[in-house]
Amino acid sequence: MRFSREDIAAFARLSGNDNPLHHDRQAAQRARHGEIIASGEQITAQMIGLASTHFSRPDGDRPRELLCLNFNFAFKAPVFAEQTIELAWRVVSTEPHAALGGLLVQIDGKAAVRGAAPAVVARGTLLVKLAPR
Repeated sequence: MRFSREDIAAFARLSGNDNPLHHDRQAAQRARHGEIIASGEQITAQMIGLASTHFSRPDGDRPRELLCLNFNFAFKAPVFAEQTIELAWRVVSTEPHAALGGLLVQIDGKAAVRGAAPAVVARGTLLVKLAPR
């Protein structure tokens, strides 16, 4: 995915983030990174959306129910406007949970510019259930 400067500024405004690093090019140029950067909320929202979309897809003809139980994110490097970043999640473990009536899924994720170290690393816990018939 790629965020334009306009995408970054619009998301920051919608999420209530007034940090000038996300919308004021001159302020961003004076700052440490020198360019508009995507907010942490923008990257994490996309990552959670990707995981939610994947794990809530039907299993054959049977719908799934998904509950995101926990996500942790660490920000390692900025994501600049106009950079192409790749988002990825990997299933680390699955465990049936009878009391919750579903499968606990542990996932690790990252957002990175191709060929570079991850800008964001993540871990999540999901509850995935087959919907009742």
